[in-house]
Amino acid sequence: MKKIFITLLLLIGSFAVEAQELVWHTDVNKAIEISKKSKKPLLLFFTGSDWCGWCIRLQKEVLKTADFEKWAKENVVLVELDYPRRTPQTPEIKKQNDELQKAFGIQGYPTIHFAKVTNKAGKVNFDGLGSTGYVAGGPVAWLEVANGILKKK
Repeated sequence: MKKIFITLLLLIGSFAVEAQELVWHTDVNKAIEISKKSKKPLLLFFTGSDWCGWCIRLQKEVLKTADFEKWAKENVVLVELDYPRRTPQTPEIKKQNDELQKAFGIQGYPTIHFAKVTNKAGKVNFDGLGSTGYVAGGPVAWLEVANGILKKK
């Protein structure tokens, strides 16, 4: 009976861990609310998910790894700002992403900005902490750069 109980407990535990996968927000306002509550900065990932080779490589080598997942859950609120060529988007998401692309002066992909959110005179402001893109060397090298940026906050 004990073995059945322990096996069942382990099985349920594995489903719970699997269910806690990373959440990439596409609505920046929702991400801002979470950032304010959690006191974590935003990680804004500007990507061309269906055409940008370096974006796809960054996803595969870093953003979809267990090391990144663990780090992200502890340190940031994730926001994906996508500029696809083939994948449809709502007009609201396109407008939001275009405005943020202009606000952050994005010139190429992938670009990742780290920012704190503040309210000044009733307006949302992004206080940039730093930015990066693709970093060769996998999650260890990329996270070293990201941690260096976050230490400045």
